[in-house]
Amino acid sequence: MEGANKKHISESFRLAAVLALVGGFLDAYTYICRGQVFSNAQTGNIVLVGLALAENNFINAIYHFLPVVAFIVGVIITETIKRRVKFKETFIHWRQIVIGAEIIILFAIAFIPMGRYDGLVNISISLICAMQVEAFRKVNGTALSTTMCTGNLRTGTEQVYRAIIEKSKDKVRIAAQAYGIVIFFSIGAAIGGIVTRIYMERSILIASAMLLIVFISMFRNVEKYILKELEEDDEIEEEEIDSEIEELKENDEEKTEFKTKC
Repeated sequence: MEGANKKHISESFRLAAVLALVGGFLDAYTYICRGQVFSNAQTGNIVLVGLALAENNFINAIYHFLPVVAFIVGVIITETIKRRVKFKETFIHWRQIVIGAEIIILFAIAFIPMGRYDGLVNISISLICAMQVEAFRKVNGTALSTTMCTGNLRTGTEQVYRAIIEKSKDKVRIAAQAYGIVIFFSIGAAIGGIVTRIYMERSILIASAMLLIVFISMFRNVEKYILKELEEDDEIEEEEIDSEIEELKENDEEKTEFKTKC
């Protein structure tokens, strides 16, 4: 199973770059036409919850807390999909289901008028951003995010420092990836800023189209990923069998000790 050891395309830089474009686009979209909020990361919402509570404004606190709840739900949904969807049975990767859900939700958002339902839109975008950040956590083996930049900036700077100290080309590669994702996120925000001012709520269809590219591209190297899934399942089964054998041995030893005492 030599091909099974290769990384799936879901961890490739090219895929992460497109997802970062989407992440930046969505932040620009929600800021410009959905109430001047950033729905990707939840730090701002948590701060606003604290400020609202300090002012005894419980309605505002609930309003800003709902996207946080949506983010939590998004993580739970993604983990459930990951555990229940078996690639060898469905011939579709569980991450593709996550991307498919994002595409559908963003497509629906495009037809929700601005103003009255902005809160619902921002909650929905928080949900799908949580699903994306949970499903796509690594780029070529390095933990990086496609929906926020702080962690990527830290990783990139850390790896630059280590590259200088250790004279390591691998550290340079990781730093380039981290900064690259930040750059693509910024480009996505710029595109989102320009397009959203022209097409307003309908502009989010562009983000949906970009995710469709991601969805289709993940069909590459399907056979290799099937092998990888099968190999992982075999390893799990072997571990379970070894565990059962150990239990049987322990039970036999306990029975032998009991008989000896009797």
